[in-house]
Amino acid sequence: MATSVATSHAMKVSSENLRSDHDLTLVELRALLDLTAEMKLDPVQWRESLRGKYLCILFEKPSLRTRMTFELAVKQLGADSVLSMEPIGYREPLKDMARNLERWTNCIVARVFKQKTIDELARWGQIPVVNALSDLWHPCQALADVFTLRERFGELKGVNLAFIGDGNNVAHSLMVTGGRLGVNATIACPKGYEPLPEVVAAARGMGANIVITHDAEAAVKDAHAVYTDVWTSMGQEGEADERREIFKDYQVNEALMEKARKDAIFLHCLPAKRGEEVTDAVMESPQAAIFDQAENRLHTQKALLYMLLS
Repeated sequence: MATSVATSHAMKVSSENLRSDHDLTLVELRALLDLTAEMKLDPVQWRESLRGKYLCILFEKPSLRTRMTFELAVKQLGADSVLSMEPIGYREPLKDMARNLERWTNCIVARVFKQKTIDELARWGQIPVVNALSDLWHPCQALADVFTLRERFGELKGVNLAFIGDGNNVAHSLMVTGGRLGVNATIACPKGYEPLPEVVAAARGMGANIVITHDAEAAVKDAHAVYTDVWTSMGQEGEADERREIFKDYQVNEALMEKARKDAIFLHCLPAKRGEEVTDAVMESPQAAIFDQAENRLHTQKALLYMLLS
């Protein structure tokens, strides 16, 4: 079992789920980041900490990072996982599926098209449910993102993050999770593609400075980190040509990066469409922290699973 480090940093997640970024309190969020640092520094100490636990991974969307990091996370904690890649609630009602899974496994990790699917899994099942991506939120990604910012800049309060592109689920999670930790977020997007007003209002209510703009160059001024995501997400393929035209002025390229701080880093949740939302030159530049960011998905998810299941 884990030693005194576990008892000093870990706590149970009070909501018992991670349906959205709101399910972690500020105290829990800070504890998770501290625990992540401990696990990353000394992974061996934790390798038996969840022995006997079983994770159910449900994916309606394909994945590299999310699938690999969750499967590796449970194995590195001494647990194991089972995977299903099919529509949820198609072959049988979701409420039946959830009540089967709670009899066999200890936690559900679901990557879905609709947030309602996550909420219904949590409603009908009596085991923790983790949102591994929905149309509204990407909380596991945001945990890795703020941990990466902490590694690079130390204190998070006052860090400026510029998100360029679609005001999507990633932008939502960054505003809420980052905002509670003092990260100031500027979202630069085309008109009609802004984040949901209620998410912006909630993030602002947490004390951080949240700015919504249509000017990408203004957004990156004084930015410690410049972040982007694909212009067309899974399920939006029919809009791809239209979106390329609408978002063409929101590409993160070398000229845009030069307008940020000298020590600015580039972030992307991946996979990237090089030549669209970001150039190959930026992806391969010394400023790119994308692979540190991807690695940190593993470490933050290990900490999350430990806090949910230990």
